[in-house]
Amino acid sequence: MFLCCVALLAAACSGASGSSSTATPAIVRATATPAAPDLTVFRGFIYPIKGGCLPEGDQLMPNAPRAYRGGIHEGVDFYDYDNCAKIGKGTAILAAKDGVVLRADHDYQSLSEAELLAADKRISEGHANDADVLDLFRGRQVWIDHGKGIVTRYAHTSDIAANIHVGDAVHAGDIIAFVGDSGTPESISDPGAEEHLHFELRTGDTFLGKGLPAADVRALYERLFTPLEAP
Repeated sequence: MFLCCVALLAAACSGASGSSSTATPAIVRATATPAAPDLTVFRGFIYPIKGGCLPEGDQLMPNAPRAYRGGIHEGVDFYDYDNCAKIGKGTAILAAKDGVVLRADHDYQSLSEAELLAADKRISEGHANDADVLDLFRGRQVWIDHGKGIVTRYAHTSDIAANIHVGDAVHAGDIIAFVGDSGTPESISDPGAEEHLHFELRTGDTFLGKGLPAADVRALYERLFTPLEAP
């Protein structure tokens, strides 16, 4: 905006200082002031695990490397070993904010050895970040649309709450699913070893915090889980 105004002002000055008295003066048009950003968009969420908190380890936060698929982590992992709550298979997963269900995988079929081998081949060919590969490794999921381009995803679930269906309105704190290990390679090689919730916040066509330093990502998520009434 500043550079644009400088350029327009320079054009106007150039026209006024020309030697010809018939030169047409440049027209400077007023530009609307951008509206103040809606700072509540990334606030007022609750933790998707009752009594939960952000993990201390940055390896469980967005942008951490994921060697098994040659990519990066796009959300927050809620594991029993690095959290404020006890988390295991069947732990209730809560809607993080009011919204409408976009996806509920009631008919999910467990990851098979053949699918895992095919995915590994895709990854070796440079397709680690293809949407279908990423989706495969998220396993059974629920997605909730919160409006304003924000969607939360709840992945690796063992089951979906029976009353949760696409198009349903949900409220923050509603039970939507249950912790599991679906979609993880360990669900085949070492069942039960990777039981956790993978929680993503999608904003537009990317995830919250993409490409930012770890400290900045953590600050974003701390703000995300700050109540709206807090300063």
